[in-house]
Amino acid sequence: MGPEILKREFSSFVMLTEPGVYKKPLHCCICSQNHSVQSSNQEVVKMAFKDGEEAKIPLLTPYKMGNFELSHRVVLAPLTRQRSFGNVPQPHAILYYSQRTTKGGFLISEATGVSNTAQGYPETPGIWTKEQVEAWKPIVDAVHAKGGIFLCQIWHVGRVSNTGFQPNGQAPISSTNKGLMNQVRANGIDVARFSPPRKLTTQEIPLVVDDFRLAARNAIEAGFDGVEIHGAHGYLIDQFMKDGVNDRTDEYGGSLENRCRFALEVVEAVVKEIGADKVGIRLSPFADYMQSGDSNPKALGLYMAESLNKYKILYCHMVEPRMKSVGEKVECPHSLVSMRKAFEGTFISAGGYDMEDGNNAVAENQTDLVAYGRLFLANPDLTKRFQLNAPLNNYNRETFYTPDPVLGYTDYPFLETTD
Repeated sequence: MGPEILKREFSSFVMLTEPGVYKKPLHCCICSQNHSVQSSNQEVVKMAFKDGEEAKIPLLTPYKMGNFELSHRVVLAPLTRQRSFGNVPQPHAILYYSQRTTKGGFLISEATGVSNTAQGYPETPGIWTKEQVEAWKPIVDAVHAKGGIFLCQIWHVGRVSNTGFQPNGQAPISSTNKGLMNQVRANGIDVARFSPPRKLTTQEIPLVVDDFRLAARNAIEAGFDGVEIHGAHGYLIDQFMKDGVNDRTDEYGGSLENRCRFALEVVEAVVKEIGADKVGIRLSPFADYMQSGDSNPKALGLYMAESLNKYKILYCHMVEPRMKSVGEKVECPHSLVSMRKAFEGTFISAGGYDMEDGNNAVAENQTDLVAYGRLFLANPDLTKRFQLNAPLNNYNRETFYTPDPVLGYTDYPFLETTD
């Protein structure tokens, strides 16, 4: 079977499949008759619709996300790139992000530390100092100059760290004293070594909540349109939510409500600081990243989706259950549909999507937006390639996290322009 081409009939979509006949007849606004439409796999059939527009595939249709008018539904996912020397964003990031910006496109920054205890990887950016805020400004300006919408993902790694990343060589902080086993990093080469964490006291937790609040304030000062709270992938917020990690006996442990308390306190603090219309959150209830699994991920995801409605935040960004670990896509009976239905704001799905998956998810109303990581990394003009059904560049995993400011960063080729 060739790739499915999705078309729009007035406000809804119908599918064109090989050998090229629409599954249901289209009503033509010119002759007022129904037609079965034939096409080759690569051809986009031009039809007359009531609104006078050509048909578009679902991923490339506009969407209103709160106060933001998006021109399409393809989102740049947050991608750690480890090229922010000394935890300060660098000028080469200006080109990297602007390359991937389209007018009305939505970008989420790489994970950005909220404090000097938040780091766990080499050369990742922060946003807790004046120097970092100033360094972000020209990067944000470059995205805005091309008409993009840009949110900063704010992050604390918790126990996914070691004393070498921590101030004064202290232990990393977490919801627990349980340590992580050393493991090979996502590049398949380096070994990540983790130090035993220190369990935060009940009295210390509000101080960490405040770090997120201040980071959100700094992000707005840097010019970002808002923030995405990183509550996924086994980092600090996830370490509180997941019962495979959280072994606390205070009000932040035990019941599902207690385990989600820290996450929701962070959301509340950030919303009060910068406004709900500028706040999103990323969650991965089904994932077991960094040995952070949960015994009932569906209940966790539903509880968070429903609880977030109270704060009326801009969006909820969830990672598909099929992504159990970094880069590992598996067959899975679970889905995000119940969480998508429960959450009242914009819903973003991520995890192993190609163009066809993304189109189907939007067409079937399983999500509003689709975040692309590795494909967007390797194809800075991803939306154009989707529009033209053009071949995609292959990504090079070996250069995902190298410190080179060009190689594997800004040197992926664009489609050749032809007159």
